[in-house]
Amino acid sequence: MKKVLQFLQELSENNNREWFNDNRKSYEESRDKIIFLTDVFINEIKKFDPEVAGISPKDCIFRIFKDVRFSKDKLPYKTNFGSFIAKGGRKSIYPGYYIHIEPNQSFVGGGVYMPQAEPLRAIRMYMAEHAPEFLDIKDDENFKRIFPEMYDHQLKTAPKGFPKDHEFISVLKYKSYIFSSAIDNKTIIGDGLIDYTIEAFRELGKVNSFLYKALT
Repeated sequence: MKKVLQFLQELSENNNREWFNDNRKSYEESRDKIIFLTDVFINEIKKFDPEVAGISPKDCIFRIFKDVRFSKDKLPYKTNFGSFIAKGGRKSIYPGYYIHIEPNQSFVGGGVYMPQAEPLRAIRMYMAEHAPEFLDIKDDENFKRIFPEMYDHQLKTAPKGFPKDHEFISVLKYKSYIFSSAIDNKTIIGDGLIDYTIEAFRELGKVNSFLYKALT
């Protein structure tokens, strides 16, 4: 993984098509390593989350090429590799597992990020009735050791259709139900990356199981 970080670092310093084309072989070698890593994670995750069975790594990996048509940032390439492992692949509405590789900004995480109105309402309706189960998972000692905080992306008031004094209004206000944990460069290039990430995904699987029930 050292060469992957090196490629991404050099890309961040030379984010243009000419450099990328001259270094396409390094890109392809790095992408192949991410495909291999994603395949390992899929095979491990399906042992505790059968919903990911049957998907391929290429269903999960995000393109490095940016769509700059409607963006002020016209740099053509992302400076990271990312894979979202979930039923249906990277564009899935279902909860999943995310690995983000970027020099000094890598992290592992997952859940459901910014769902559309209908799935978000389904999660909130289920959460309104089953919040203690969710909170038990979130506040478990082993879970919090890896994911100490939930991503803080909330409404300022109660969502439509829910009373402001609802017992669990604090978790109903969330617009995303995701967790993440930073991974330093030393871990990325070390021997423990796979074991650490699988351990994190196994804990996250408890949240994803809850969210999956809400969506189905």
